[in-house]
Amino acid sequence: MKIGLISYDTSHLKSEQVINGFLKKNYIMTIFLLPFLKRSKRKTLIKHRPNQKNAIDIKIICDKHNIDYVNCNDDSDIKSGLDYYVVLGAGILSKDCVIDKKIINCHPGIIPSVRGLDSFKFSILNKIKLGISLHFIDENVDEGEIFSTIETPVYKTDSLKTLSRRHYENEISILINFEKYLKNNSFVKGNFPKLPSTMRMKVDDEKNTISNFNEYRNIFSFKDKI
Repeated sequence: MKIGLISYDTSHLKSEQVINGFLKKNYIMTIFLLPFLKRSKRKTLIKHRPNQKNAIDIKIICDKHNIDYVNCNDDSDIKSGLDYYVVLGAGILSKDCVIDKKIINCHPGIIPSVRGLDSFKFSILNKIKLGISLHFIDENVDEGEIFSTIETPVYKTDSLKTLSRRHYENEISILINFEKYLKNNSFVKGNFPKLPSTMRMKVDDEKNTISNFNEYRNIFSFKDKI
């Protein structure tokens, strides 16, 4: 299978982890490196993902393993003709980019109830089951065809820190094994109404998320034993 990986032209932990997983498979990879735009630092109370800069530069990984990569000025440089494309890191891709490609995104929330940014935190704030959505990208944000959703387990003894770690690990594992979910669709049971797409969570909402966590955990947790 020929796959294209869409990422940033810098060190990026999620990309490093997924590429290392793909090296164990028989994929022919081309990595498309988009410019990384630095964002201003924001005050956050909940650190729900590891620092993505704590990683090896993607080009170094490619050189080590003889993986082809393309330095892109923008997403118009992402060539067509591969079987699938997998998003590891990118902003919103243009309509011209996505129209002739099967581009897969792994979204850390259950679509259509959790769309946009900070999905882990908004799942907790809005009391929505925690999970990952695999979907094809179209010109609309987080609205392309969903082919699998996979639940992230919640345990009675979880903290925000342990649950966010497990949710991130679930995302990485699912991306590495996307082909399995393409062949064997699975969907989390439940009622998931369409809700508006979200931007970055504000500090006041983070405070409410922290306050609501024990209730959320009690609603959705498995009955683990200690």
